[in-house]
Amino acid sequence: MTTLINTGNLYQQDRCLWAKTMAILLKERQLEQLDCQNLIKEIEDMGRSQKKSLKRNLEVLLMHLLKWKYQPHKQSNSWRLSIDEHRARILDQFSESPSLKRHFDLVLGGAYERARKEASIETTIDLSRFPKLNPFSKEEILDQEFLPK
Repeated sequence: MTTLINTGNLYQQDRCLWAKTMAILLKERQLEQLDCQNLIKEIEDMGRSQKKSLKRNLEVLLMHLLKWKYQPHKQSNSWRLSIDEHRARILDQFSESPSLKRHFDLVLGGAYERARKEASIETTIDLSRFPKLNPFSKEEILDQEFLPK
């Protein structure tokens, strides 16, 4: 079955419909109708978006680990839930895209710097009280049972 679809300005008008249309064209092997330029752009953006999401999940996780360690009197189920949620997100991302494990190693230092600053702002604890170097090992960060003492 051949479906003729006018992809003209669809990318600018409705990205969701454009993506669905591209999938239909690929399934039907109508390669000549593909919007290749925007398809390439979207695939590249998808990879960048996954990397950005991993880094942000790591920042939030590290921030809450710091808060847990440095404000034990304020530990809450909300913090615990955030720790569990962001760990799960990272582990899910690793399952879906194992190559992101290498990216984790590349962004860990920068993610910790950001988490340290955010933890300072949220807790009003002076930034200098948090270690300059990440005190958590990769194993601890990803261990679903780990909470700092």
